[in-house]
Amino acid sequence: MGYIPRHAKWYLADLVVEFRIEGEPDNLVHYNLTLVRADSPEEAYSKAFVFGSHHQSSYKNPEGKQVQAVFRGLRDLLVVYDELEDGAEILYEERRGLSDEQVASAVVEKDALQVFQPWTPPE
Repeated sequence: MGYIPRHAKWYLADLVVEFRIEGEPDNLVHYNLTLVRADSPEEAYSKAFVFGSHHQSSYKNPEGKQVQAVFRGLRDLLVVYDELEDGAEILYEERRGLSDEQVASAVVEKDALQVFQPWTPPE
């Protein structure tokens, strides 16, 4: 098991939810990063599956097609090392040996950030 600080109370569960839409050959998969409050990794894991099960549903979309949403499991479960407050580090990723060009290409202009992209309602 990875390092879990004694004060750790928050985890990030990366939920995998698959959508099958009637008459469409391709599925749609969402990766939902979900905040979980737990006193241990085991509790966080159990709670993540409860949260994931809330995504299980069957409904008709606006076009009248049947949609089946299935929680498939976790892609990852990560501990939040810092206390949750303004400026807390939530997640990090480490890469080694990148060129200047690779580092520069990782930086995205404001208008290309996901939060600034136009929203299209799901089917």
